[in-house]
Amino acid sequence: MKTDTIFYSLFQTVPRIFFELIERPASEADTYQFSSVEVKQLAFRIDGVFLPRLGGDNPIYFVEVQFQPDLEFYSRFFSEIFLYLRQHKPASDWQAVVIYPSESADTGDIEHYRELFASQRVRRIYLNQLGSTDSPSIGIATVKLVILSEERAVEQAKILIDKVRQEIDSEAAQGELLQLIETILVYKLPSKRRKEIEAMFGLSDLKQTQVYQEAFQEGELKGKLESVPRLLALGLSVEQVAEALGLDVEQVKQAAQKKSE
Repeated sequence: MKTDTIFYSLFQTVPRIFFELIERPASEADTYQFSSVEVKQLAFRIDGVFLPRLGGDNPIYFVEVQFQPDLEFYSRFFSEIFLYLRQHKPASDWQAVVIYPSESADTGDIEHYRELFASQRVRRIYLNQLGSTDSPSIGIATVKLVILSEERAVEQAKILIDKVRQEIDSEAAQGELLQLIETILVYKLPSKRRKEIEAMFGLSDLKQTQVYQEAFQEGELKGKLESVPRLLALGLSVEQVAEALGLDVEQVKQAAQKKSE
């Protein structure tokens, strides 16, 4: 799993983590819907967008996770944003947030975009510079897990898992967070199998609960439905996509129609 996919999964499942990162009240997540948007020209796609559910003064947040140095990153990112604004003409204002592991990955040329940074319309977050308090929030601790060394990741994951079990009352929310932490650990510890990781961190019992099973099934279906438009764009028929994903033809049609609305 790519690093950016991990972050988009985090923001999809626990959107308040994003608002903690930009130092806004976590409750603002309730007024947003996180999704990806298609820009119908030049095959552009913006993978992380927080769209306000209601009107008012809430801005659109365009989010990009960039872990690899890329000299042309900003020219591409802003092209996608401005093309989206031209096509959709949203009433809301907008802001952009770029998440880097550290400053060394931020190599894009900003020569033509200095005003956007000076006005703070665009923010850069360097994960290695996030607050180093002894007791960070669960959201920030989960995000920082991605950039830790293997040894530190194992140590911090044990602390984080205990914290989730002690502080999160909802079994469903607890299950979602623990599943995300497990996904990060699988990414961080490639030499270990998933079952070894489950045993190491005491996650095996969690997977036997009904709440976890229901959450897993719901997440699995959601992932399949989100992949429908991409498969159709590759030229597959509705019937072929349904067979490949194990879905009903009607489910595929509904997913395609919802994406085009």
